[in-house]
Amino acid sequence: MTNFDFLRYLRAKVPVDDRSLNRVVFDTLARRLLPLMEHRTLTVLEVGCGLGSMAARLADWGLLRRVRYLGVDVNPACITAAREELPGWAEARGFQVSLTDRGDLVLRGGGRHLELAFRVGEALEFLHHPALSGAWDLVLAHAFLDLMPLEETVRRLLTCLAPGGAFYFTLTFDGTTIFWPPLSPDLDERVTALYHQSMEERRWAGRPTGGSRAGRQLFHLLPAAGAEMWAAGGSEWVVWAGPAGYPGEEAFFLECLLAMVADSLSGRLDPRDRDFWLQERRRQVEAGELVFLARHLDFCGIKE
Repeated sequence: MTNFDFLRYLRAKVPVDDRSLNRVVFDTLARRLLPLMEHRTLTVLEVGCGLGSMAARLADWGLLRRVRYLGVDVNPACITAAREELPGWAEARGFQVSLTDRGDLVLRGGGRHLELAFRVGEALEFLHHPALSGAWDLVLAHAFLDLMPLEETVRRLLTCLAPGGAFYFTLTFDGTTIFWPPLSPDLDERVTALYHQSMEERRWAGRPTGGSRAGRQLFHLLPAAGAEMWAAGGSEWVVWAGPAGYPGEEAFFLECLLAMVADSLSGRLDPRDRDFWLQERRRQVEAGELVFLARHLDFCGIKE
């Protein structure tokens, strides 16, 4: 894959994710969970936690009040960045920040108590640990399930839940990628089809992943695994430049996406067409003309 600053990419996409997440799904989850935290500390597990952005987001959105949170990611650089960057985020919000002997964060302030731990680990190997079974009140998977063997990952995540525990699975890709304005209807259609085909052929430890239509599969995989869905809804990425250009680092975010799509076309599309497509799309980003849309689905519910 084309080299780019992956941690910078993750930071750049945080505001894109913020505005994309389905608030009906989130509000349904919050309405069910918040009463529980009046009486006890909630245990939360996230796989594929990246920089800890979901933990910060849920705290900012008022969901995390009294929690013990564990984030797991296969990338050591992500875990290091989460441990280094979240104290600054917390201090900016008035938390008192302390560290345990293991380097875990303890945040106190405003009636909230958050214990945030981050560990390096491969998700499926980690989820098979016997100590995790039935131990968690909430499990999270954000922009992650389509990258993994879908049915097995969902089943293992639900196994980790305590009776009555909840899940919040967000930004699971579901089959739509749009770059606008068009360059050539035929070329754009081929690029998108080949990009989605690369998702169908993607493997994790030799096993097929959720592919380009993972989101819709959850409508039957979740009930089949013993889950009751509370809410489901679309969570579309929409990136465009206003009068002041792309906000924040979203031009960089687009550049990274273009690189990933172009890499997926290697060996699938005539190199001349691939290079033309990439060059013209980069020109559109530089000119503030490119609009990008991608469809995902969010789900929340409970283990029956």
